[in-house]
Amino acid sequence: MTETRVSTAQKTARIVIVDDHPIVREGLAGRINRAEGLEVCGEAEDVADALEIVKTENPDLVVVDLSLKSGQGLDLIKKIKARGMDTKILVSSMYDESLYAERVLRAGALGYVNKQELSEKIIDAIREVLAGKIYLSKHMTERLLQRAVGSPPQLVQSPIDALSNRELEIFKMIGKGMTTRMIAGELHLSIKTVETHRENIKGKLNLPNSAELAREAVQWVMENGG
Repeated sequence: MTETRVSTAQKTARIVIVDDHPIVREGLAGRINRAEGLEVCGEAEDVADALEIVKTENPDLVVVDLSLKSGQGLDLIKKIKARGMDTKILVSSMYDESLYAERVLRAGALGYVNKQELSEKIIDAIREVLAGKIYLSKHMTERLLQRAVGSPPQLVQSPIDALSNRELEIFKMIGKGMTTRMIAGELHLSIKTVETHRENIKGKLNLPNSAELAREAVQWVMENGG
């Protein structure tokens, strides 16, 4: 009887990088391409280009920053998942994981890596997400598990956690000095809608007026990065 040999060669995983900083894309691409079984098949700096590349290349995984040249990473994640593709998504960002991890998981991503830990953890994170597993820091994983079984009293959540994704997006824009009109134009919303969001943000953060809202937003952007 002739023995049939089964190839054990690993299929190369194809990855798209979406980040608005060329030097970050370059460094990340170099690290990924040096890893066994991984290759970068495309790069983009905004939502529109990313969607086009994902459609053309049909990658196994997309590494997404939350803050892009045009558009937001959370919106990109939702749009990719809305297409019904099998492409897995890993978020890489400077923003606080405790604020964004749950948001990106709800949007459809499977992992979150802080850019400060990118060089040492990105390959492990990519392999975990490619395997269909959730990748978060140990601290964040424990926090989510605690919340799932009932948060202990000492686990205090930031008031920012109460903001919706859209409210958080507008809060960041306020912190960058953008006016209501500028925000409306950037997000393709009416001025009235942005004003409503501003009022909701003030209510959730218990801020008495617009001056306090601007001060709080600027401080948050300074502490968490733009």
